[in-house]
Amino acid sequence: MIDRLETLEKEFMENIQKLKTEAELLNLKSEFLGKKGKVSQVLAGLRNASPEERKSIGPVANTLKDKIQATIGQRIQALEIDSINEKLAENKMDLSLTSDVLASTPHSGGLHPRTLIQREIEDVFLSMGFEVLDGPHIEDEFHNFEALNIPDTHPARDMQDTFWFHNPHDDSIKEKFLLRTHTSPIQVRGMLERTPPFRFIAPGSAFRCERTDASHEIVFNQLEGMMVGKNISVSNLIYFMKVLLKEIFKKEVEVRLRPGFFPFVEPGFELDINCLICSGKGCSVCKQTGWVELLPCGMIHPNVLKAGNIDPEEYNGFAFGLGLDRLVMMKYGIDDIRHLNSGDLRFNEQFKSY
Repeated sequence: MIDRLETLEKEFMENIQKLKTEAELLNLKSEFLGKKGKVSQVLAGLRNASPEERKSIGPVANTLKDKIQATIGQRIQALEIDSINEKLAENKMDLSLTSDVLASTPHSGGLHPRTLIQREIEDVFLSMGFEVLDGPHIEDEFHNFEALNIPDTHPARDMQDTFWFHNPHDDSIKEKFLLRTHTSPIQVRGMLERTPPFRFIAPGSAFRCERTDASHEIVFNQLEGMMVGKNISVSNLIYFMKVLLKEIFKKEVEVRLRPGFFPFVEPGFELDINCLICSGKGCSVCKQTGWVELLPCGMIHPNVLKAGNIDPEEYNGFAFGLGLDRLVMMKYGIDDIRHLNSGDLRFNEQFKSY
């Protein structure tokens, strides 16, 4: 039986030299060490051997099995290294290339379409006397909710909409933090730092626990703004929004204004734009309605003015929130918001000429 095991070892070493793929190596391993393999068949005869024979045959059989497994493993590892080296050789990069060689194959980068739109909007509002503000992504309850007239019972404060850093229902935590759900907290900070009259916009990212689809993302971008002064009316709001849309789309865009509820404005409106993807016929972006919600807006609620240390008896104003991602989609004819966060450079390169 020991002679048979030695014969199998020689047979294995001869066969393995001929194999060049991982699949062939694994098949050879199964041929020798599988349940019905050649080594297993030899070991099956141990049941009829004497105790002395088992003591001498067992170590030889175990040594052979270990050798087969180790040899197969080494060959597979060698094949993997050869494959990696081959790929590296095919994609070789010469870091010593001179500037002359590089100049012969120019390749320039480009701005993300969202950046292009944001800068364009900022220029429009700067020309109308607005400031551009910024603020932190991590906010507290006061700036994100309370100062915006959003009580504890409002659905926007529920965990399924908001990314909290603490359990929002744990009363033992005095100050709770979250990823801001809108850029409105920047407006709160802007009010607290200024004395009316003033006007500013606040672009930036916001975060909500939403199911992604063609028009919704977990991380999205907004541009909010407000104007506070004396005797400001809805007419002022409509004027600025129409100027903005005309400058962005370089043409008159069909819009509609309908009532909408938002805790931080009263009265509140939804300004919808006729879908430019399907020309109002209905598609996945506009959810087959022909209209896209683009500009929630309204007159600032007195409670919000009070939270910003502004006397609502003396001053009033309007506020609006613009979905930057959806505006990008409308302007460039993009039918899925997920393209914007894909990180695909081929997508970004399309906008170099804009």
